[in-house]
Amino acid sequence: MNNKSTKHTKVLILGSGPAGYTAAIYAARAMLKPILVYGSQPGGQLTTTTDVENYPGHSKVIQGPWLMDEMKGQAKAVGTEMIQDHINKIDLSKKPFVATGDSGQIYTADTLIISTGAQARWLNLKSEQEFRGFGVSACATCDGFFFKEKEVAVVGGGNAAVEEAMFLTKFASKVKLIHRRNKLRAEKMLQEKLRTNKKIEIIWDSVVEEVVGNQKPKSVNGVKIKNVKSGKIADLKVDGLFVAIGHDPATSLFKNQLKMDKEGYLITKPDSTQTSILGVFAAGDVKDKIFRQAVTAAGMGCMSALEAEKFLSKEN
Repeated sequence: MNNKSTKHTKVLILGSGPAGYTAAIYAARAMLKPILVYGSQPGGQLTTTTDVENYPGHSKVIQGPWLMDEMKGQAKAVGTEMIQDHINKIDLSKKPFVATGDSGQIYTADTLIISTGAQARWLNLKSEQEFRGFGVSACATCDGFFFKEKEVAVVGGGNAAVEEAMFLTKFASKVKLIHRRNKLRAEKMLQEKLRTNKKIEIIWDSVVEEVVGNQKPKSVNGVKIKNVKSGKIADLKVDGLFVAIGHDPATSLFKNQLKMDKEGYLITKPDSTQTSILGVFAAGDVKDKIFRQAVTAAGMGCMSALEAEKFLSKEN
């Protein structure tokens, strides 16, 4: 039997990226004594991004993990209670909301801010999973360094794919961008940069069929790609494969409780972080598939805390 007492809070925040930490800073400053529960990857996706050049207020390049540590420290300093736990069950059908952690701890909350973020999507090939961490990666900034003077491939056609490809040219001798269509979705400025980069070659209308490699030592030495128009299979010699085909929001916990779109992103009211249940707010990549930036996530975190405060004062 679990004899941990229930923890009650006015504001329960789930997730600890820029959205969660900023929500915590604002909620704590409003004297709401928030509890922030973070999982196995505190700091979220930014902890897998080394160089951050677009976060306002820093004229020099900063490190993603450092930025997250600073935000965490700030949230703590103003009075946020931080707990490492994994919420495995949540009931939003009654007030207060009830969340249950793997630790056995039960949390009850008058308002809930969801900032659980998103995770990289994979190609779901058996060979890809087999070589994951041995030449197959979803994070160029984490693993690009290991491919100095080697040839690598990137799969995808959006901003993320183009940014990964550009980043990899710092290390790799050649970067092949494989895209299943005949034009990129990435923003124009990025596409221009890509076109002028001599190290990058774009392979259009193609998909990765298989990752090929050695077992001892485990390493990638090529990919089989298929041209979607001709059906022809070609062998591409590369030492690494980077997958950049989008993200899945961490929302399985809220299935059949909150409104989401077909991809699982939480739906909020226009100009608001309010979800389909009053008192439940969503901020950051868990609801935003368009911008997906640290600064927009932080902005939404701020909004969610202000909206939670407003909601609580009305309730009282």
